[in-house]
Formats: sequence, structure tokens, C-alpha cells
Amino acid sequence: MSKILVTGATGFVGKQLILSLLERGHEVYAICRIRGTRVFSDDKPNLFYIWGDLRNPDTYREIPQGIDAAYYLVHSMSGIVANLSDTEEQVARAFVNGIKETGVRQIIYLGGIINDERALSPHLKSRLLVETILNESKIPTTILRASLIIGAGSASFEIIRDLCAKLPWMVVPKWVKTPCQPIGVQDVLFYLTGVLLNEACYNKTFDIGGPEVLNFKQLMQNYAAVGGGKIRMLEVPFLSPRLSSYWLFFVTSVRFSLCYYLVESMKSSTVVRLDEIQSILPHTCLTYRESIISAMEQTSSHQLVSTWMDAWDTEDENPDIAHYIETAKNGGLKDERRVPIKASRDIVIDRIWRIGGETGYYVFDWAWYLRGILDKMAGGIGLNRGRRDPAEIHVGDSIDFWRVLVADKKKGCLLLLSNMKVPGKAWLSFQLVENGTGTYLVQTALFQPSGILGYLYWYSLYPIHCFLFQKMAKAIGKA
Repeated sequence: MSKILVTGATGFVGKQLILSLLERGHEVYAICRIRGTRVFSDDKPNLFYIWGDLRNPDTYREIPQGIDAAYYLVHSMSGIVANLSDTEEQVARAFVNGIKETGVRQIIYLGGIINDERALSPHLKSRLLVETILNESKIPTTILRASLIIGAGSASFEIIRDLCAKLPWMVVPKWVKTPCQPIGVQDVLFYLTGVLLNEACYNKTFDIGGPEVLNFKQLMQNYAAVGGGKIRMLEVPFLSPRLSSYWLFFVTSVRFSLCYYLVESMKSSTVVRLDEIQSILPHTCLTYRESIISAMEQTSSHQLVSTWMDAWDTEDENPDIAHYIETAKNGGLKDERRVPIKASRDIVIDRIWRIGGETGYYVFDWAWYLRGILDKMAGGIGLNRGRRDPAEIHVGDSIDFWRVLVADKKKGCLLLLSNMKVPGKAWLSFQLVENGTGTYLVQTALFQPSGILGYLYWYSLYPIHCFLFQKMAKAIGKA
């Protein structure tokens, strides 16, 4: 049994990699930035958690000695920063300095394919810088470079899916004809696990990709064809990357920073050139259409292991779920609605657990939709994110513009933290309370204002909240 460290553990690839490593009998140590977050909702043998920021030296003191290999799956894409390379460099150097003390035998990094180092987007440039830092660490390092990763819940797949589902025709920039070599997430996992402690892969860089070279226009046309539809595109020369990013942001469920970095990278060719890995790990990858069909099937059957939404988007220093929960208990302004439930406890719990996504909020869904649009206009995530599963909720899940902090069916308690762009912090909680006369639903909207703008925000919306939240509580508890 090998000891394996995984950074970026709650990300799209990280979660699925951990599952693959556990299935192979490894002992896995998952580093999560937000204290209290978990990779999976249930306990798994041989999975251990380390909470902390990779830039903090204290984080590495929690890592046990004798780590055999460390996966570096971290990318600073949660926000648009002018000094992306500086941020990536800071994290990578801290990682190298910290991981050396564990006696690690191999570092494995998943980066992006680079065909021309002279014409790189800031995103790809930062990934190349990380490669350089890891290669200079004197620890045997394996670099895997991938183009677009296609899988149920991946940002690339969700963007393509949203565009094809919502727009029968679209205006596109001229660089939709840039070639790329997409790869299915199943094949990425094959290579990530195949190079593990494989000495033939030490100190080498490999490009990994599917069997086809396609441009972005063909990616969307193929997706539409698989779904039995057709999409029409008009190419124009004047769509800048930032303008294209805003367009993707409003149409798709993916946050703006991800849209921005993906669009910037679309201008660069990402075709497999360094293919020596085929002689070391022979493997037939899925075609693009096969990857799409697999992703569609997983999405429709709600069998998503991970999504791009799983990674938390917070700028808080030393974030801690327990702190968010405690703050909600202690504080601020609140709107509390207490209504007797007229349906059975199980029915009401089911309604609470289905809130958001396609189910909506039981009353005035148009108002929630409008709130989502306003949040998008303010740079927030909006309602497009939806939810992973229509009926099940686990701590850490995202529901529209909420993040789940507590989900306890036995206690009848659900606590959501708002990810909306508001001047303060907001929560929405549901709690079933029993007394001598029956069972009540206590629904509470809480707000911790930040400065005078926070108070103005709360009190300007208070009349609307009073009306909306009372109606919502009654709708959830009705017979």
C-alpha cells in the first residue's frame, strides 16, 4: 500500500482521482483548503484529510512522513487576477518546499498542452511556470499535459452543453477554428494512475489527448449532432476574449473567471505533440463523441462523481465550515418564519431537500430568476449552476447560488451559505421543530451586513423578503 497525497482534492479531477486511488488500495491524504470540507459525504477507508492553505508552511506539518507520491492538481482560477503567474508561482514554490520534508518520491502534475511557448495565454503561461518550478525541485516529476477534459461535470463539457441547449444559433469569434485534442476524463484518470511510481515516467513531460484533432466549432457541432440537434454559427472578427467571456458567463452555468481563462486559452493550439507515453502506457482513448455520450448518460442518471462546482470559491482567509455555521447561529439581521406543517414530516423534508435547481423555490420562481440575473450582472454565479442531484444533498454541495453547510435529515436541518454578490454574508436555514402541539417549520434568512451598504441592502429588500419568505415557508409545509 502506497501513501499518496492529492492536492486540489475537492476539484473535478481530484475527486475522481482519489476514488480511483482508493479502489487500487492506496492510502490517500487529501488536502482541502476549507477546514471541514470532505471529498465524499461518507467515510471511506484509507482516506485521510489535511485542511490548510498550500501557501501556509503549517499545512505541510500535518502531512505524514513517507509519502510516496504527490499529485499537484491546483490552479488559481477562482478569480481574475492581474498577477496570475505570481500567484501560481507562490503556491508552487511553497508546495515544493513543504513536500520535500515528507521524503516524497514523485510529483505528478496535470497541466495544459503547450504547442507554442511564444504565444501563450496568461493561463497557459502560468501552467508552464508551475511545470518549471516542479521540474527544478530535484524530486522526480511527471508532467501530464491535457487539452479540454470532457466528462460529466467538467467545465468544458458544461459550457458546450449549455451553449448547444440554449442557443440554436450563435455569433462566435474567428478563433473557434483553433485546433484542440479533447480527452475524456476516464482516459485522464488512466494516465494519472498509470504514471504513478512508474520510473519510466520520472522527469518526463507527456501530452495526453483523444484520437481526434477538432476545432471548437466542431466540438459544438458534434455535441449537437449526438443530441439529435443542429447548431448554426456566424463567425465575426470583433469578439474580444473578454467580451466572449461575458457572453459565455451569462449563457452558461460556469463562473466568469473560468470562462475568461478558457476563452483566453482557446486562442492557442493544444494538439498532442509529446506522445512518448503511448510507448510506455499503450492505451486507446475514447473518441470525442464517445466521451460526450458517456457524460450525457452520467448527467441524465445523476451519477456525477464530481463537478467543476465542487471546488469552493471563497477569498476568505483560513476558511472554516464550522466558523460559517457558528457565525450564522450568532448573528446579524434575520427574517424568521415559523409555520405549522400540514404534510407529513417526510414529505416536508423531501421538499426542503429538493429546493433549487429545476424544482425552484416553490413560490415566485420568476422573482428568484430575476435575482439570479441581477447576481450575474453583479459578477456573481447566478442561478445557472443548478444542483448535482434533484433529491439528494450533501455538505459542500452547491445549489444555485448557495453552498450547503449542514444537511441533516434526522434532525430536519438544512443550512445554506449564500454565494451571491452582496455587501455581507447571507444564510438560509430550514429547521423542523417539534413541540406539544405538532411539528413546525422554522425558516430563517440571516444576514451579516458589511458596512452601511449592507444595512441599506437588507432593509431595502426587507418588505419583499417578508412577503416572499412567508409564502415560501407555507408552500413547503402545506398538505
